[in-house]
Amino acid sequence: MDDTVAVALFRHGLTEANKSHAYLGWTDSPLCPEHKNKLAPAPQGYRRIFASDLGRCMKTAAILFPDHSIESYSEWREMHFGEWEGKTYQELKDNPDYLKWLEEPFAQAAPGGESFAAFTARVDKGWKNLTHQLLQGNNSDAAVITHGGVIRYLLGKYAPEQKEFWEWQIPFGRGYELRWTREKFRRGERCTSLQEAGLTGSPNG
Repeated sequence: MDDTVAVALFRHGLTEANKSHAYLGWTDSPLCPEHKNKLAPAPQGYRRIFASDLGRCMKTAAILFPDHSIESYSEWREMHFGEWEGKTYQELKDNPDYLKWLEEPFAQAAPGGESFAAFTARVDKGWKNLTHQLLQGNNSDAAVITHGGVIRYLLGKYAPEQKEFWEWQIPFGRGYELRWTREKFRRGERCTSLQEAGLTGSPNG
C-alpha cells in the first residue's frame, strides 16, 4: 500500500569469530561455511537494500539479495570494541576495565572503542538517512543487513512493544520487519506492526 513503509532489519550470517564468542565490532571475520550454505535469496521484494560496509554484512547481503545493488554505509556498523576486538570473555575476565564495562555497559566504553552514546548517535544518523531516502518519491520498503547491537537498539526505539536492549533475541541470518503508516514513519514514531523475518533453514543459524 502506498501509505505503508516497511523496513526489515537482518543480522549477518554466523562468522568464525562469532562461533568462538569473541567481541566482533569493526574487525571482520569470514562467514562460517556451514551457516553460509543455509542462506538463500530472500523471497521478500524489498526495493532498497542497505548494509553495513563490513565484509560479513556485504557478503550476507549479496547472498540474500543477489539481484540488487547494495548501498553500504559505515553508520550501520556494530559497536567498536577497541582493544577488546577479537577477544573472548575468558581473555578479558581479569581486566578491571572490562569488569567495569560489564557492570555498566551503557555508561562505560572499551579502551579505544565507542561508548554506547557514540554508537547510538552513529546509528541514528544512518536511520535518518534511510528515512529521508524512503520518504522521497515512491520508495516504501527496504532491507538493512547489519549487526545484532544495531538491531537491538533500533527495536528498542521503534518496536511497538518496549523491551530492554538485551531482551531482544536476534539470531544470525534472521531479523524483523517493521511497518508504519507513512506519516508515523515520517514523525519517527514506533512502528504499527512487527514480525519476524527468517532467512535460514535453521532458526538458530
